[in-house]
Amino acid sequence: MVERLNQLGGRAQVFEIDGFRHDAGPTVITAPFLFEELFQLFNENISDHLTFVPIDPWYRYYFDDGRIFDYGRDMDTLKGELAKFNPSDVSGYENLLAASKSIFDVGFSKLAHQPFTNFGKMIAQVPALLRLRADRTVSQLVNRHISDPMLRRAFSIQPLLVGGNPFSTTSIYSLIHYLERKWGVFFCLGGTGALVAALTDLMQRQGIKILTGMDVEQIELTDGKATSVTLGDGIKIPVDNVICNADPPMVYKELLKKRGLFNFQPKRPFPEVLTKYSMGLYVLYFGTDRKYPDVAHHTIWLGKRFKGLLKDIFDKGNLSEDFSLYIHRPTATDETFAPPGCDSFYVLCPVPNLKSKINWLVESKSLRDRIVSALSKTILPDLENQITAEFWMDPTDFRNDYRARHGAGFSIAPIFRQSAWFRYRNRDPHIENLYFVGAGTHPGAGLPGVISSAKVVETLLKENLSKDSRK
Repeated sequence: MVERLNQLGGRAQVFEIDGFRHDAGPTVITAPFLFEELFQLFNENISDHLTFVPIDPWYRYYFDDGRIFDYGRDMDTLKGELAKFNPSDVSGYENLLAASKSIFDVGFSKLAHQPFTNFGKMIAQVPALLRLRADRTVSQLVNRHISDPMLRRAFSIQPLLVGGNPFSTTSIYSLIHYLERKWGVFFCLGGTGALVAALTDLMQRQGIKILTGMDVEQIELTDGKATSVTLGDGIKIPVDNVICNADPPMVYKELLKKRGLFNFQPKRPFPEVLTKYSMGLYVLYFGTDRKYPDVAHHTIWLGKRFKGLLKDIFDKGNLSEDFSLYIHRPTATDETFAPPGCDSFYVLCPVPNLKSKINWLVESKSLRDRIVSALSKTILPDLENQITAEFWMDPTDFRNDYRARHGAGFSIAPIFRQSAWFRYRNRDPHIENLYFVGAGTHPGAGLPGVISSAKVVETLLKENLSKDSRK
């Protein structure tokens, strides 16, 4: 295994500064059984290494008018929360959940772990997708069942957690509602970093050699097969297979070079010029010299605008004066993330990716100041005077650290024409031993999506081994 950063994890790396710990990226754990399966493959129990604890509420929404909506597992409590906004939305939510289950039964149970290596497999799923109205957006599905404008926002926001605009993301991603309801929302004690560390130890126990701080510069091809990878220091490593969790558009543009008359470009139905990328991310990390016990583990802070703001981010490429935020306060669940009497935070702000040409050398500090000011006036009073140990990442860091094309936070966007067979394939259709896992390939971003992509590749590898044994 080769990792360009000094620690494994990629977007799930860990930052530690002045006694504060911050998970860099993923914080929401759903479908925990996927992680249990990983350890079971090696006859180990995940409970011997990690502890997952349920979060309650799952999310706390803070609206611009000061109202709060707690979204969690207990249905009686949830119905009371819904009724505070619109009593008719109690039954509306039940209908939305039923629709989400129907989508889940196909989109997750049948398709998430399905290799889409040829168009025939995609065509076979078209009737089911048409029945589910996969052509509709997440927002359209939610608005069909939910009436209150604020609740519509709350139940449409999930695509943003995987890089999509709810006004253009296929309604397939509405399965998240039922997925959360089925298994809950969890936090790994010690953070996502503890999960990465446990997986690292598991690999080392299996004898897997891990190289960190080493960049892959090129994937060498011979007769249409990957035969070696060249590292930044010129070392060539011979390979039988390449399983790549780097951003697929970057791999095709930078790591696969022209070979004679052939140019191995992205093998997707749509050319690069028509490819839609996810938004960029601005992430502000900081500690505070006091605790904020009223701030939930997962808080969604929504500004006054919603559809217009998302249009600015995804379509116009404008960095607006206003914003909406996801706030992660891990110390609500695990106090080891901060010194005694303190809190650890990160604040994630969706922003345009680097196709927008925003000058982040200028805008990062200004955006930081606006975010801190807004939070000081609402859920984090006196934040400016309490904040410590702060730093941030903007889309240029995602490009430079993670080699993300256009600094996109989640690779290509999860729209209908970029899903399943239309997404980057888990196995390249022309390079038979080049495989992809991660956010940019099927089924998409998020921890369940990334783990599911590994399951798909496992299936494809077994297929190839079976073919080889029959030769």
